[in-house]
Amino acid sequence: MTLLEQAKAGNVTEEMKIIANQEGYDPEYIRKHISDGSIVIPYNKKHKSLNIFSAIGCGLRTKVNANIGTSPEHAVLEEELKKLEVAINAKADTIMDLSTGGDIDKIRRTILENSTIPVGTVPVYQAAIEASDKKGIAGMNEEEIFEVIEKHAEDGVDFMTVHCGVNMQSVERLKNQGRILDIVSRGGAFLTTWMLHNNKENPLFESYDRLLKIAKKYDVTLSLGDGLRPGCIVDATDRSQIQETIILGELAQKALKEGVQVIIEGPGHMPLSQIEANVILEKKICNNAPFYVLGPLVTDIASGYDHIAAAIGGAIAAFYGADFLCYLTPSEHLRLPTIDDVREGVIITRIAAHVADISKGIKGAINQDIEMAKARKDLDWQKQINLSIDPQKAKRIREESKITSDKCTMCGKYCAIDVLKKYFKNSLACY
Repeated sequence: MTLLEQAKAGNVTEEMKIIANQEGYDPEYIRKHISDGSIVIPYNKKHKSLNIFSAIGCGLRTKVNANIGTSPEHAVLEEELKKLEVAINAKADTIMDLSTGGDIDKIRRTILENSTIPVGTVPVYQAAIEASDKKGIAGMNEEEIFEVIEKHAEDGVDFMTVHCGVNMQSVERLKNQGRILDIVSRGGAFLTTWMLHNNKENPLFESYDRLLKIAKKYDVTLSLGDGLRPGCIVDATDRSQIQETIILGELAQKALKEGVQVIIEGPGHMPLSQIEANVILEKKICNNAPFYVLGPLVTDIASGYDHIAAAIGGAIAAFYGADFLCYLTPSEHLRLPTIDDVREGVIITRIAAHVADISKGIKGAINQDIEMAKARKDLDWQKQINLSIDPQKAKRIREESKITSDKCTMCGKYCAIDVLKKYFKNSLACY
């Protein structure tokens, strides 16, 4: 039985108990929401090194994913393993290997061997790349796509992005709508190229039952990809994007009936003013399935700072109900991220997730902030550093000031907290 089937049967598994303990819930709460599809636990039993479980969805802490992986221009496995290590140390909840260069099988398997957190992939990347090397992307066939999907599942991949909502109908709607940036999803572009060249339906849509059969066999969580996500803010929330979401909602419902866990992927680029509506639409159309957003990026001109633009959008999306934030790094739209970029991307996205969790009242989210306030009142610098979301950076900045007193170089002896300390000793006693 899959984890979802266990939940539907009323069984509380060990994984559910672990998540309940992590999140501060009764295990029955976790079981109930896995059963109705509003919580998922990405977990492939073939992923032997996995020892940190993550659950995504209703009432849980907002989770953060970090993308790593090679490109055709730069494929160094040792660097990707270092990025994996850095992402885990920075407390990413999941990792995705998006490799498109080098020995893709070896890279994926090595990452799986070394990752203690859930790993996701996009199998159609490998299928398209391998076909391209021999006969062009348009020359790949359905068998090759599904062989790669099964290979990823057999290797132990915990969740995989599959662009099932890119079909003849949604692509035609995109063409009729018109966009500045037509399709920016690599998976969406590969499949659309194949469909239009061969005048055939997307195999991931047409043979969805076959996909579900593989996912069920390995208990892989399907992340239903947003292949038609907007690539710039003026393209946001158009008919093709909404059409794809409707299709994904129907496919998610079918997966739930078959015992397969599902995440819904979302945009992309969009103005602040449209984020709430997009989250509401996804939750309504997709029956409260966990929502996984890339950003969203709230401006197109933040090159070098896209991780900040995405964190702004991500905090708002998570506040309105998005469950899973895919990080961006300072390198987005410019280059393959470096090791340092990966760390910075994870940290800033965790800040966005935490900000949202405080505002929507997630259990225990504010506790660390309260402890930080107390530490600041006490001018306890070591405790402040330890409580920081990035203690390493906080420590470095503090030490660089070279101050010898218990103050900081901003206020020195005129520190407001210190001046009033004897008059306001118990102002935090209510906590």
